[in-house]
Amino acid sequence: MNLNTSPLGLANLGPLAQLRAGRLPERLVRLLVGLYLYGISNALLMRSTLGGSPWVVFHEGAARHLPLSLGTIMVLVALVVLLLWIPLRQMPGLGTLANTLLLGPFTDINLQFFDAPEALGLRWLYLLTGVVVCAIATALYVGAQLGTGPRDGLMTGFARRAGWSIQRVRTCIELVVLALGFALGGIAGVGTVVFALCVGPITQFFMRYLVLRLDVAPAPAQ
Repeated sequence: MNLNTSPLGLANLGPLAQLRAGRLPERLVRLLVGLYLYGISNALLMRSTLGGSPWVVFHEGAARHLPLSLGTIMVLVALVVLLLWIPLRQMPGLGTLANTLLLGPFTDINLQFFDAPEALGLRWLYLLTGVVVCAIATALYVGAQLGTGPRDGLMTGFARRAGWSIQRVRTCIELVVLALGFALGGIAGVGTVVFALCVGPITQFFMRYLVLRLDVAPAPAQ
């Protein structure tokens, strides 16, 4: 198995090689659209009030034991996850930086457009739409092959190194993070479980169609 490519054709290129891999304008558009859709997904999931994503549960659980703000914990967790990239030989890129800088503002923007509905049916619609939009967003911005955010890099790195499907890796990560967050005292809901079980398979489906195949040989991982 080539350890520099994933089963879906994601090349593990270095930052400069990513920019030189061709079709850059199209890939930049996909990156930005994907991250904006991620912001929409976050807003929908939060406004559904049916339970945050497993990572939100983990952050909230950790906040119960550390004298730090939730935002600070999110940053620290992201840094720890980035350290896990080292044994996976996962390469950062422009998408890593864009994810770090833009995802929060994009989420804040879209929270202004969505109010928390009172009707249970509408809350479920928000939840399910948020899960699907999250999968599309992930497939778009990761499929642009300009680097991923810390958590998605963990997913693609494990998939590449282990030869597992994105579906399998994403579901395993979400369930492990959910279990850790719940053990730490984070509050989970039915929406959390739905997200953990469904986002992996749906992401796998959309990545089959949204990953841009690059016409270059993957650079050797260092």
